[in-house]
Amino acid sequence: MSQITLYLDDDIQALIEQRAKASGLSKSRWVSEFITKYATQEWPQDCLELAGRFADFPLREEAAPPPADTPRLEC
Repeated sequence: MSQITLYLDDDIQALIEQRAKASGLSKSRWVSEFITKYATQEWPQDCLELAGRFADFPLREEAAPPPADTPRLEC
């Protein structure tokens, strides 16, 4: 397993300590899980380049009116 050195200001250091303690993890484990969670949630560059290319692309379809209620049978 590799190691990494980070230079953090005091506020960020305190935040990491607080969040790690609250989650019951070591600081190292908490940072590792944070990076894993957020660094892998990125859209592929090909997708990002498509943003705004289709000016007339509909964002949603107009909703159809709801159907009439069906009469209920009396028991």
